[in-house]
Amino acid sequence: MTVMSDIWIRRMATEHAMIEPFVETQKRDRVISYGLSSYGYDARVADEFKVFTNVDSAIVDPKDFNPASFVDRKVPVCIVPPNSFVLAHTVEYFRIPRDILVVCLGKSTYARCGIIVNVTPLEPEWEGQVTIEISNTTPLPAKIYAFEGICQFLFLQGNEPCEISYADKSGKYMGQRGTALPRLG
Repeated sequence: MTVMSDIWIRRMATEHAMIEPFVETQKRDRVISYGLSSYGYDARVADEFKVFTNVDSAIVDPKDFNPASFVDRKVPVCIVPPNSFVLAHTVEYFRIPRDILVVCLGKSTYARCGIIVNVTPLEPEWEGQVTIEISNTTPLPAKIYAFEGICQFLFLQGNEPCEISYADKSGKYMGQRGTALPRLG
C-alpha cells in the first residue's frame, strides 16, 4: 500500500469531490488545526454530539442498541464527562475511491489531553459523513471544540482495485449524514 500525498488528495477532492467541503490549506490560527496536510486530511467535528449517559441504566448492546443511552446536544463546545465518551460526526462528507482504504488517527493536541478518537476504516467506495467516537480517558471533564480539527485521515492506495467494495455490498452505513448509531445489516 502507498500513502497518498497532499497533491493526490487535493486533486481527488477538487476534481472528484472526494472531500466536501474541502479546505485546501491547513488552518491553525487559534484553532485545533484542520484541512489538508502533507500526507493526510485533518477533518473537523460538527456541532452535534451524542453524549453517553447511564441515567436509565441501559445495557450497551450492538445488536439491540438503545438510543436512550445518549443525550443529544448541539453546542459549540461539548463537555465529555470523565471516563466517558460522545459520538459525533465530521463536517466533511467523504467519497472514497475503489482502490483506496482510509484510516484515521486522533489529533495530537487532544491525545495529549487524554482524549482518544476512534473511527473504523473508511472502506473502498464508502461515502458519507464519518461517525466519530471521542473518549475521555481522564477523571476530569474534557472540552471538544466544534468546527475544529478532531482527527486525521490517511489515504492508502492498494496495489489494484478491490474485487468487492463497500458499495458493492450495499453497506449499512452508506451515504450516512449526521451521527449513525450501531445497527445490524
